[in-house]
Amino acid sequence: MSKNTETPAAGGAVAGDLKLVNVTKRFGDFAAVKDLTLTIPQGSFFALLGASGCGKTTTLRMVSGLEEPTAGRVLLGDHDVTRLRPYKRPVNTVFQNYALFPHLTIAENIAFGLKRRGVKDVKKPVQDMLDLIELSHIGARKPNQLSGGQQQRVALGRALINRPQVLLLDEPLGALDLKLRRQMQIELKRIQTEVGLTFVHVTHDQEEAMTMADTIAVMNLGRIEQLGSPTDLYENPRTTFVANFLGQSNLWPGKASGTVGEHLRVRLEDGTGVLIPSARNNASGDEVIVGVRPEKMSIHASADEVPDGRNMLTGGVVTDTSFVGVSTQYVVKVAVCDELGVFVQNDGARIFRPGSDVVVSWDPSQGFGLDGKQDIDAGAEADLEAGS
Repeated sequence: MSKNTETPAAGGAVAGDLKLVNVTKRFGDFAAVKDLTLTIPQGSFFALLGASGCGKTTTLRMVSGLEEPTAGRVLLGDHDVTRLRPYKRPVNTVFQNYALFPHLTIAENIAFGLKRRGVKDVKKPVQDMLDLIELSHIGARKPNQLSGGQQQRVALGRALINRPQVLLLDEPLGALDLKLRRQMQIELKRIQTEVGLTFVHVTHDQEEAMTMADTIAVMNLGRIEQLGSPTDLYENPRTTFVANFLGQSNLWPGKASGTVGEHLRVRLEDGTGVLIPSARNNASGDEVIVGVRPEKMSIHASADEVPDGRNMLTGGVVTDTSFVGVSTQYVVKVAVCDELGVFVQNDGARIFRPGSDVVVSWDPSQGFGLDGKQDIDAGAEADLEAGS
């Protein structure tokens, strides 16, 4: 067997990044994944984020060996594993349904993989894993005696006990309620940091990806729309799809009309001129979509209250006000947009009721520019679907 097709050693002995090179997967005439090239650094927590049907789960299944690429290669370090059977890859998967053995105790579930490999003395590694997932006090219980979060940790421990090179997480928190899901997000990140293995997490939940991942690949229609850190993707989206899908954005079409220092001036459809940083402008021509996140905006009773140097939209009317604890979320109708979002921290600021006449403003440094030839609503429906 040649070097690059040699079966990697079990137990995570092989080091290296996970690489997908020009990977395509077709089902008949439908291309679920299209010419995908991606490097996932060893030891990182990586998320594939997207709505249903975007290709993220198919990508995960090609890494695990459950699907074979129509074209392209999957590499673990220097080893080409594209044609290897799943059990020959140093890869384990944790699914949403956990798939625990109901007749075995927690400790026995975790020990299963070791015993299957012929490991005779499993007591210490199982105890170490129970300590890692913080369930050593209930190792003798059966799965039906556990909460959803505890079952998830057992499934994680069973997958980690063999020290795979890569752990794949397929919507692992989808069956949990919101509070438990948020607790498990913290737990998963803690465990990944402690074990130092590569985690590849598939999810449609933006908050989940942002909370845990070092790097996120936002997928759409079988391709990666944008790849980067959670902060970079949120603060500097390069497409309307990413701006709409990852959080919320106010987007308005306009045309570039010159520069002012390090800023680009854009004239919106109602004639209002606003500034965006030239460094955050991803438009290739004069047609520019101006974007601002709702929490970057402020709301005022009149233009007189707006500090000098800020962008401003006048003639606004509040159409909806929602108190959500840490902030009040406004929907404002202005000339360039019927439903502009403004999120204001609840720190004693004045509350505006529906029907109030208002002005909205934001610091020019907080805006960004996107190519005006894109669909301004791209990703909005995908966001609704992912959140359902």
